[in-house]
Amino acid sequence: MTTEESSRRGLILINTGPGKGKTTAAMGTALRAVGNGMRVLMLQFLKGSWHYGELDSTQAFGQNFVLKQMGRGFVKVGGAETDPEDVRMVQAAWDEAREAIMSGEWDMVVLDEINYAIGYGMLDPAVVVETLRNRPEMVHVILTGRNAHPSLVEIADTVTEMREVKHAYQKGILAQRGIEF
Repeated sequence: MTTEESSRRGLILINTGPGKGKTTAAMGTALRAVGNGMRVLMLQFLKGSWHYGELDSTQAFGQNFVLKQMGRGFVKVGGAETDPEDVRMVQAAWDEAREAIMSGEWDMVVLDEINYAIGYGMLDPAVVVETLRNRPEMVHVILTGRNAHPSLVEIADTVTEMREVKHAYQKGILAQRGIEF
């Protein structure tokens, strides 16, 4: 066994912060993994009502890069505003994510927007931490979304915070196809 092989292990990466590019960075890492012969599953916890360009692009990789939208899109949160159906969908997404992580069938599992689901009180961070700590040794997991929970930051191997310097929206430019979706 080479030194590289003996030092290989699955990592936990978090892309967080108020800036743009958290999902995009996760997609880039996932593409790198697929290019190295790895199998990737990306679960989008809240996305679901829009058609994003990444849905079409991942189809070219067949079963080596599977992307699933698990939500309905924009979620209202806070007290009575949180729709029980959204909470149910987040729980179903987490159940699928936990099963995928623990199965060992995937080399990398991307949990897109899971930090929002946790921050909105729709998913218990302790349950996520427990799964990540007990996952098979070689499984990489990427978590995205603003305001990553401190308990997840603590167990992560790499945490990147995207910081917005400026954004086209501030000039009145709406979301652009191929850039934001």
